[in-house]
Amino acid sequence: MSQIKTTEEFQDLFDIDSNLNRLVRNIELLNYVNPLNIASERKKFYSSKYNYEPEFKYRKIKFNGYKLHRLFFSQRLERIEDEDIRQLYEDVIYEYSGLIECIETIGHSRKFYFNSLKSFGTPTEKDIENAKFILRFDDSEFNEEMLPMYNAEEARNYFDDFSKRYNFKYNIKISNNLSAAAMVLNNTQTLVLRKSHKYSLNQLKVLTNHEIGVHMVTTFNGLEQPLKVFSNGLPNNVETQEGLAVYSEFMSGCLTIERLKELAFRVIAVDSLHKGYSFSDTFHLLHSQHKLNRDKAFVITLRVHRGGGFTKDHLYLRGLRNVYKYAKAGEDLGVLLTGKVTMQYIPTIKKMQNLGLALPPKYFTDAYTENNNCNPNLDFILKSLK
Repeated sequence: MSQIKTTEEFQDLFDIDSNLNRLVRNIELLNYVNPLNIASERKKFYSSKYNYEPEFKYRKIKFNGYKLHRLFFSQRLERIEDEDIRQLYEDVIYEYSGLIECIETIGHSRKFYFNSLKSFGTPTEKDIENAKFILRFDDSEFNEEMLPMYNAEEARNYFDDFSKRYNFKYNIKISNNLSAAAMVLNNTQTLVLRKSHKYSLNQLKVLTNHEIGVHMVTTFNGLEQPLKVFSNGLPNNVETQEGLAVYSEFMSGCLTIERLKELAFRVIAVDSLHKGYSFSDTFHLLHSQHKLNRDKAFVITLRVHRGGGFTKDHLYLRGLRNVYKYAKAGEDLGVLLTGKVTMQYIPTIKKMQNLGLALPPKYFTDAYTENNNCNPNLDFILKSLK
């Protein structure tokens, strides 16, 4: 492996990378798109017999969007000599610019929805067929590990214990304002747990393998790289990152049909946005038509309707299908763990490694090496996805 190149040799690239790093700090979309009043709006929604349209409140924006756009587009990319690397940085600037537009329009339904579409797309016919295929399977594999028994403090201890296998330090925060049971904030290396949530043992296994085994692993691998773009994220990295994370649930043996169905319901819910459904319409689709219990139906509906229509959630299933096929073909998962990277840029990442501008991953998802998946039904389902 070639040594890291000195910054002199690629001075312009390192300058641009460092400028973008300074600019991108404030634009952690998930920080802004999580509503601040979930509990009170859920209460109103339930007491209205599911016919009230929740009015969510969001954090104030801490940056000047116009100024940020201007600074992003003033980068002199023509100074990057290598065409592929220059193209990567051009794509990165358009991606970050799109995220700024998303954050600026949170709470303005149609505007936010269209910006979300630009950044995350919407399910294809194939995605919807895959989701419906998964929903045909019986998920009655219930056992004691599925019982919600652990509070957020106990979950914190479980995460601490699991994390001992990786030699990195991160923060754990417990919060009321979270639509997921847990999430990683990349820019502060923080895991956030939902205070009101009761976790089952299986869910703790899922979340530790997903959030720590992949999201934290790629966060810390990204921080090890000479260029900050690996840490801040390549364009469209959500699909690959979430695919890797759910694949690690599969490889560690804790992925269930029920969890796969949750990902399928997210696709159905995002598709309902495309069809113009309101919050209560999407909820009724999941709760009344698909017989999903009301709390699960509410969380999935909230995830896709927050901000005014957030389409990111359909990417988990597509990402899982792509990573599964990639791994089954015997391809190198290590290159996808080098930071917040995207499958489509693998050739550029390998080129950067050869030039000494990128390093192999320091941390590696242990579920991928141990391989504890032993459920033939899940294997069959993943193999069958189009």
